[in-house]
Amino acid sequence: MALAVGALANLPAWASGWTKESVVQTGFLSADQAKNLTAIVETMIPKTDTPGAGELGVSDFVQKMVKDCYDSKTQTGFASGISNLDEQSVQKFGKSFADSSKDQRLQLLKEFEASSDPTQKGFFSLTKNLTIQGYMTSEYVMTNITHYEMVPARYHGCVPVKK
Repeated sequence: MALAVGALANLPAWASGWTKESVVQTGFLSADQAKNLTAIVETMIPKTDTPGAGELGVSDFVQKMVKDCYDSKTQTGFASGISNLDEQSVQKFGKSFADSSKDQRLQLLKEFEASSDPTQKGFFSLTKNLTIQGYMTSEYVMTNITHYEMVPARYHGCVPVKK
């Protein structure tokens, strides 16, 4: 019983959607890498009639998840993946990934996704998965799109059973 009461007391802490303001800036990436990460998530989930991943601050969520939930090897690989993507953008288009057009950014991300290089493919996969997770669990999406109810509280007992 005490465990149930304790769990209920902590329910709002883990069951609510995150907001851009609730994710503490970690300083894990450099300013340029963070800018490029914002461009990556915005390219993956762009703004339409709903806010895009960049507008919802999903890049902060991705950065926090990588820093808090992955080992240092993965963190280093993630930061290197962002830098590698930016270097390829400069080579191909003469400008950083964040300053490239939507079509140019999409082209580079598709190349990373289809790459035979496991580090590029791994970086893309990790970033895509965390972007989707961050977007789908953001406060905006959970309250305005999926209509999440923290405690649905429906109980239909004593209903007649038809034979």
